[in-house]
Amino acid sequence: MPLTKVKPITILMADDDEDDRLLTQDALAESRVLNELFFVEDGVELLEYLERKGKFSEKESSPRPGLILLDLNMPRMDGREALQAIKANPSLKGIPVVILTTSKQEEDMVKGYDLGAASYITKPVTFEGLVELMKTLGKYWVEFVELPTSLND
Repeated sequence: MPLTKVKPITILMADDDEDDRLLTQDALAESRVLNELFFVEDGVELLEYLERKGKFSEKESSPRPGLILLDLNMPRMDGREALQAIKANPSLKGIPVVILTTSKQEEDMVKGYDLGAASYITKPVTFEGLVELMKTLGKYWVEFVELPTSLND
């Protein structure tokens, strides 16, 4: 039975590591998942993007994401603080946040879920693993998960 709902979503990745951002972009392209991918470098930029402040004020250049990929260890405002702020904001709390980090600490995992993360994923160590992860994330969030249309405002 073919799935009829294949509507690309906007993915916003918050990660301070330029190599990780570039690898993720390449892996998404390699996975042939047709999603738009935008980047911010820390929690402060993440919130500015989501609230359309400063350089992110234009809706066309900073569309509302259907999914946030969040690193935990970033300067200025780390992922934990950013996640807490997102989930405390009524207009943002419905956006699914997937923690994508190098941390394998149990306490980070527990705190992430307590703060409202949809998933906690440890970054793959190989490019092939990252491609497979992007395929799986794309398939899951685009083909299977149903998000309210109000999230696209």
